Amino acid sequence: MPDTASLAPVPAAPAAEAPRPALSVVVPAYNEEAVLDAFHARLAAAMDRIGLPWEVVYVNDGSRDGTLARLLALRAADPRVALVNLSRNFGKEIALTAGLDHAAATDAVVVIDADLQDPPEVIPELVAAWREGYDVVYAQRTARHGEGWFKRLTAAAFYRLMQHVGGRVELPKDTGDFRLMSRRAVDALLRLREQHRFMKGLFAWIGFPSRAVRYERHPRAAGTSKWNYWRLWNLSLEGITSFTVAPLKIATYLGLATSVIALLYGLQVVVKTVLFGNPVAGYPSLMTVVLFLGGVQLMTLGIIGEYLGRVFNEAKQRPLYIVERHLPSGSPAAEAEPPRPPGGAAAAAPVRAAG
Repeated sequence: MPDTASLAPVPAAPAAEAPRPALSVVVPAYNEEAVLDAFHARLAAAMDRIGLPWEVVYVNDGSRDGTLARLLALRAADPRVALVNLSRNFGKEIALTAGLDHAAATDAVVVIDADLQDPPEVIPELVAAWREGYDVVYAQRTARHGEGWFKRLTAAAFYRLMQHVGGRVELPKDTGDFRLMSRRAVDALLRLREQHRFMKGLFAWIGFPSRAVRYERHPRAAGTSKWNYWRLWNLSLEGITSFTVAPLKIATYLGLATSVIALLYGLQVVVKTVLFGNPVAGYPSLMTVVLFLGGVQLMTLGIIGEYLGRVFNEAKQRPLYIVERHLPSGSPAAEAEPPRPPGGAAAAAPVRAAG
């Protein structure tokens, strides 16, 4: 009689996990349908020259055009493409964080925009500087082609301001998000899970040996900029309030100076009344003082409110983002995990422990 034990089915060996790439390129995208094909072609050519296995992580930040369809097509044609599709538009700073969360690189991660203002051909220079032993290699602009004089002026003024009020955090001037970070620098960055994210400041806050690679910024290859002056103004407020309490100190000193001026004016009124009587005239000066003091108080309350609102948002402890679907690189689309209903385990964004 045959041995029944020998006829039992042999469990299949688990499939070997695909090797992780050495480099990841994180690309946030919002309504970038017109430029994605050209960007990916130039990116692939630049990355292939480096000679290391790589992937690109595209983050679709709730685009309203055909960006998602183009990214799915790129992924079907190139197995090195990974896709993170967010459930809605969360903003570039959050989308960038989502891409870093899902970057599988073992050695280093590159951050770049999809609009081709930052040329992918600079990436090999960043990698060369990283191989010299630097953890952070940031691309520093020597020229900003395609931008008006007013935008260049305000951008330069903002970077100079942050260098003076940023305290111990030294924000490199004329530097955007385009950079390379070592794996340990990325892991340190991902421990910072604050809601109000000013990524340029967070890049600088983590420290590590850094070096600049200078380049010329190009005009947009297609499409229009998503950063109008109102959004740039709000981003500058994020940067200032996230990395310095200087506005609160200014409000304190302004209140102190106003109190001293009001005291001196009050003494002058008392002396004048004792010596010359108390005429009814003086309504214009009285209104001037009242309106001035009221304006100072409202401005001070506004500054306090900006900081209080950030404390309120941090106290809610909501996840930074929600992932609608994640298609990793190197795996067929059919094997990727389908999106789950809202509230499922896959809906929550990965949050790393702040160890």
